[in-house]
Amino acid sequence: MGAIDELVAELAKLPGIGRKTAQRLTYHLLHQPKDRMHRLAAALDQVATRIQACPECGNYCEGDRCGVCADPRRDPAVLCVVEDASAVGLVERATGYRGRYLVLGGRLSPLEGVGPDQLRIGLLRQRVAGGEVREVILATNPSLEGEATATFIHQLLSGTGVRVSRLARGLPVGGDLEYIDGITLSHALEARQEVS
Repeated sequence: MGAIDELVAELAKLPGIGRKTAQRLTYHLLHQPKDRMHRLAAALDQVATRIQACPECGNYCEGDRCGVCADPRRDPAVLCVVEDASAVGLVERATGYRGRYLVLGGRLSPLEGVGPDQLRIGLLRQRVAGGEVREVILATNPSLEGEATATFIHQLLSGTGVRVSRLARGLPVGGDLEYIDGITLSHALEARQEVS
């Protein structure tokens, strides 16, 4: 396998990148100055060698702890559980959330061989057992696997005295009922609010 084919094959392994897109990206890079390709390679190497999972929450960080866990102004009693580290950035940019996080590192998916032992469920248990956590917010994706993960965690934490809440689900702003799936519409109907 040649260098071009090898790069195409590696790029095609990225989520959302098929073989055609991988080929376009490869040829785009080949048209760039060599120093741009070297900077990209150096950035990838830096990420591979310097980034690690935060031991307290599982978010990505360069130091001993991530910025959220190291921030003394964050409320350690409120823990937002997300599937992936990318969700931390989304919540941070879109909300005024001031608690801490726990990144599971995926979601339960028996068909893909992902059970509780492949996720940071042990870290979640440890954080809750520490006695500081009063509320766990389940912010898993509204997919079948995300719902199963949220249900599993809810059952796991029942009887611990910790309040377990779930992100609200429903219709997106600017959405059209014609294009909303049945599950989302059902959740929106169940969680309807009185107009004041």
